[in-house]
Amino acid sequence: AFGGFGTTTTTAGPAFSFSAPTNTGTSALGSGLFSQPAQTPAQSNQLINTASALSAPTLLGDERDAILAKWNQLQAFWGTGKGYFNNNIAPVEFTQENPFCRFKAVGYSLMPNNKDEDGLVVLVFNRKEIDIRSQQQQLVESLHKILGGNQTLTVNVEGVKTMPDDQTEVIIYVVERSPNGTSRRVPATTLYAHFEQANIKSSLQQLGVSLSMARTELSPAQVKQLLQNPPAGVDPIIWEQAKVDNPDPDKLIPVPMVGFKELLRRLKVQDQMTKQHQTRLDIISEDISELQKNQTTTMAKIAQYKRKLMALSHRTLQVLIKQEIQRKSGYAIQADEEQLRVQLDTIQCELNAPTQFKGRLNELMSQIRMQNHFGAVRAEERYYIDADLLREIKQHLKQQQEGLSHLISIIKDDLEDIKLIEHGLNESIPIRGGVFS
Repeated sequence: AFGGFGTTTTTAGPAFSFSAPTNTGTSALGSGLFSQPAQTPAQSNQLINTASALSAPTLLGDERDAILAKWNQLQAFWGTGKGYFNNNIAPVEFTQENPFCRFKAVGYSLMPNNKDEDGLVVLVFNRKEIDIRSQQQQLVESLHKILGGNQTLTVNVEGVKTMPDDQTEVIIYVVERSPNGTSRRVPATTLYAHFEQANIKSSLQQLGVSLSMARTELSPAQVKQLLQNPPAGVDPIIWEQAKVDNPDPDKLIPVPMVGFKELLRRLKVQDQMTKQHQTRLDIISEDISELQKNQTTTMAKIAQYKRKLMALSHRTLQVLIKQEIQRKSGYAIQADEEQLRVQLDTIQCELNAPTQFKGRLNELMSQIRMQNHFGAVRAEERYYIDADLLREIKQHLKQQQEGLSHLISIIKDDLEDIKLIEHGLNESIPIRGGVFS
């Protein structure tokens, strides 16, 4: 469990000195990854022994040596194991850095663009980010103690970033204040060289630091040297092809990936960066949503203020009119005022003319009223009748219809009777006339 920086015994380092040797070749990419030391006699013997183990072992002195050669080749391709080839010489240790290892690839890393004057140094802690952030002040105090506790030095944290395998990257810089009141950052290479001293490095390891490096940009000469010399164990042809395939030579530099562990590490780093990007996108999305809400509120307020401005403008105009009337009270109408009155009368006559604007406006108003009326009629709510009530209404209407039908039949019968009576009366009238004649 993480006990905090305060629980670790940290011995104060020697007074921080700027005369420490400057390691100009140290950076995120130049910390020995591409170093090509001069070939020593031991390395020459190692190369000869490796060639003997892969091509002509003389361990058994019979046809089994050919089988042993194939087995050594397989181990060399895999990058692990020991290659026995001679009874009097120690076996060759096959590592993934040997030139015959097949599990190699070339990727690309972003070159740092920080100046040495920025003073940025990266410290990788074997702690989780939440632990580092919760005890960041203790970390700063511990680092200040490692630097000798000099009161003219101030340790500052530039950034904290999560890394795979529960590691955390902390970027720091140190500010030195001079007696005359000025201040400057300690160069990154100077601070890194101080951290690389044996006793200081031991104190950093007690704090949980597993790696330190100066974050400085590479000089053109360093970039040229790195590109010209293929890393150990990398085929020059593959290296040249990697330089050709570089998508952005100005910002990216090819780096070797040896073995599955390195590939897995880069995959974890990429996954971590993807999560950070997604988190940042989520924050940006929330900010955009908040800005959209603020924009809607602002637009509503602008519309409200426009209405208030219009009302205030009308009130101001009314005040000006009354003030002008009082000011002109008792004076004769001037020529420009008379001309303005004539223009206003002309405009009023044009507006009141039946065939002019007033008639058109009345026509438009009538059309608008009709549209509003029809729209209101169409927008009326529709009422739905309950099924039982509808059944009762149908039954009642049916009874009414049957009653009307019965009444119609009675009226028809009465009409027939009336017709018979009329017919009888018409026949009896001539008979009576003849009797009285």
